[in-house]
Amino acid sequence: MIKVASYNMRKGIGTDRRRRPDRILEVLREIDADIVCLQEADRRFGARAQVIQHHQLDDSPWQAVPFGTRAASMGWHGNAILVRRGAEIIDREPIHLPALEPRGAVMADVMLGDETIRIVGMHLDLSGLWRRRQAHAIMSHIDVSTTRHPTILMGDLNEWSARTGAMRDFRHGYQVADTGPSFHARRPVARLDKIMVSPELRIVDCGVHDSLTARTASDHLPIWATVERA
Repeated sequence: MIKVASYNMRKGIGTDRRRRPDRILEVLREIDADIVCLQEADRRFGARAQVIQHHQLDDSPWQAVPFGTRAASMGWHGNAILVRRGAEIIDREPIHLPALEPRGAVMADVMLGDETIRIVGMHLDLSGLWRRRQAHAIMSHIDVSTTRHPTILMGDLNEWSARTGAMRDFRHGYQVADTGPSFHARRPVARLDKIMVSPELRIVDCGVHDSLTARTASDHLPIWATVERA
């Protein structure tokens, strides 16, 4: 059984408008997940530098999956994957998405114990039309992969509906975790953040991490799920 989490960290800027990446790590320690997908993990402009500094991550239980894109970035277009130290990163790659503004997703195959899990992290567009195109691009990328593994999709989909829009593409063959509303952090009403698993996996438990620190660290609350082989 493994625990995964997804968190739009809003570049470390909290609901108090202060940039405090240390609070993001505090929230992640509260969740204590084996694998974490982060959105908005890098600054938007300039060198797109990572918000959580190297020394802060070095003092944490996780390592960032290296995607070899921008030297100063943690991930790709703000999408990053953290895995617990000791996990083996078998493969990883960025996924280019169709968009009017820069968008992308990231994929990594991670071995935890004797199980290899494919993780896809994403942050989709605000436009419903582009979300559908991006969802199709992600699913097509997975479908044409030469190797297959049990797969977990996570991220901020910017999709208010549970069954329409981009969820039509993702729901095909995938189970969606019933985590609950995660946005806005101070008064959660929208289920914009999702965790989805392929048929080889089963969701044992899931939820929204709603702590005092989480309500301040970002405008999204993180979501989590524990999964096991079906």
